[in-house]
Formats: sequence, structure tokens, C-alpha cells
Amino acid sequence: MLIALIGPPGAGKASVASYLGTHLGFHLLALTSATTPIRPLSNLNASTDMTALSSSKEMLDYATDRWNQCFVTLDLDTLADIEAFIKRPFFLCVEVGGPLLTRWNRWKEKHGEIRLEEFVALDDRVSFGPGSSTPTSPATGIKPGSSAMASSKSSSSLLTGGDGILGTTLSHTHTEHTSASSSLGLSALRRYVHLSIMNDHLTLPALHSHLSSLHLPSEERLRPGWDTYFLRLCNLASLRSNCMKRRVGAVLVSSNRILATGYNGTPSGLANCNQGGCPRCNNTLGNSGCGQNLEECLCLHAEENALLEAGRAKLAGGVGGGATMYCNTCPCLRCAVKIIQTGIKKVVYQLEYSMDEKTKGLMREAGVEIRQIHLDP
Repeated sequence: MLIALIGPPGAGKASVASYLGTHLGFHLLALTSATTPIRPLSNLNASTDMTALSSSKEMLDYATDRWNQCFVTLDLDTLADIEAFIKRPFFLCVEVGGPLLTRWNRWKEKHGEIRLEEFVALDDRVSFGPGSSTPTSPATGIKPGSSAMASSKSSSSLLTGGDGILGTTLSHTHTEHTSASSSLGLSALRRYVHLSIMNDHLTLPALHSHLSSLHLPSEERLRPGWDTYFLRLCNLASLRSNCMKRRVGAVLVSSNRILATGYNGTPSGLANCNQGGCPRCNNTLGNSGCGQNLEECLCLHAEENALLEAGRAKLAGGVGGGATMYCNTCPCLRCAVKIIQTGIKKVVYQLEYSMDEKTKGLMREAGVEIRQIHLDP
């Protein structure tokens, strides 16, 4: 596993890296130029191992050859770097964040006094790129040659080292490894973040307790187990829902193989619920709360849809273009929507039922033939 920590200034990336090294045995990987010495900070445990690598490509090869070991780095800070690593199944991108004022106070304790306006300008440059804040901006009052300008010049190096975890000011030759995508700042990297950690903790023990509860080295974070996998597919299926009341998804599985998926909404052939297809869900029958007027609802539940889809091929693909449903009583509204969804093309019944007209209207709309037959006594 290789965990890449990213985040704004003062977020506490160094503290997280220190925890991973001290408590979980992670090995620190750092990028450095040939002329830049590496000097660990005091907040990094002396027993924590560290390997210096000359480029992100070398780091990728190094970690790939040792994929079953645990590594952490704070030096993957460009879009090009993250996109190269994100393809690997052992890579986890973790963002560490925190409230602005909390991060400002941490930064002052670690790097010396800096005005709030100067820190905000620094934060903007890291988050949104160099063009987001200029040293002569009237909003910040930062002037060329000020202490904030000095901070901004070294901000990339300070953040590249995870709030100074390496304790070095990297030379311009080191920062040249960043691509043009680095001008987008931290905001460009967030699409690849697997986990976000909110570090609003005031003490290290509190942060460590929170990190312990996250189980960062868990294999589930790299390759989800079956339960997690199928539940995420349920959430994905729910995005197809057209029900005005709630988005629900379902997946039907046997021996870890998907039989069918389903989401809630009106049956095939009818107008979608979000297009007025279900009067109950659109409150045209009156305001229907949760569990009320369900007998009037035309929406299939996600679970029902999954069950119906599992047998749909047998029903809809028969000789003559679909199956026929025979029943001695006209189907109720709830059964009618299931009949429509399974692809049945004809319904034949004998006895009347209280909801006949609604059922017939629904089936006609969906293109299902329905007729009544009177049997001889």
C-alpha cells in the first residue's frame, strides 16, 4: 500500500505521516533533487524509515516492486503525478484538511508569525494555483518583498514536504518536476481522493484516536469486499431512479454473481414518475406522506424490479413476442405494474375486481392487451 497525503497548509499532513510511521510501520518515501539534503523534523519519529527518490517515476517503480509493503508520501502534489499512481491497485490518495483559523494557528507555531491575510493568500495559491492570488492584491495587502512573499516562494516546498516533514526548502530545480497541471492547485487533485480526513483536533492524542478509528491500512480501502462492492452498486443503480419520493437501488446476487439490478420508478411503457407518471408520488391525489396511499402508487420498488428482471428473459422472450398471464381475477394495481415490467404482453382474466378500470387504463397505456373471459358454468 502507498498512501499519498495531500492537503492545504497547516492541515497536519506531517502529523498523519508521523502516526502512520510510528504506530503502523509505514515507510516514508520522499522526492528530492541530488543537491537537496533530507533532514527529518523532530515531529517525525526517529525510528521511522525514509527513502529518498529522485522523481515520481522512480517512486512509482519503487513502490510497485514492493507493493505488499506499506509506504506513505507527501510529495505527490501535481495532477500528472496522481494520475500516474491512481491506476495502481495499491495506491490510496488521502486528503487532510481542517478549519482555516485552526490551520493558520498551526502554521504560525511551526513556521513563525504570518498575518491572516498572508496565510489566506498562501492557502489560495496552494488550493487554486498561482493565479488565484497575487502579491500586490489590494484584498490581501501583500507587497513584493514582504514576509508573505518569502513564504509564497517556499510554499510549494513546504507543502510538498507535508508542512515541512522533511524540514527542507526545496530548490527551484526540484519544483521543475511539476507539470503545467500543477497550476490548477489542490482543487485539481480532489477528484482522485479516496478518503478525506478532517483534522480539527486540538491535540495529537485526539488526532491519533481518530486515525485509529479509520483503519487506514485496511484492504477494504484498496479492494472492497463483496458486501461493500454490491452495496456501492446499489447506490449506483439508485441514480437511475425516477421516483419523486426516494432514490432506491437493489442488486440480486447469487454466489457473488449479479443476476439482476433494479431501481424504483414507474414500469416500462409508462411516463416516468418524475414526468408525472405516478399521481401518488407527485401529490396530485393529495399530499401523501411516507407509507400513505401506497395502493395508488404506480412505482415499482427497487427490490421488486430486481426480482422481476431476473425472470424477465423467460417471460418476454417467448414465442410470439412475450408471455400471457392468466388469472381468475383482474390484477390489482400493484400486480399490474409488475406484469407490465416483466414484459408480459397479454392478460386474460375471469372475475372483476374493484380496481379494474385503473388496471385496464394502466395496461392499455403500456401496450399490454387485457381481456375478460366468462367461463361456461
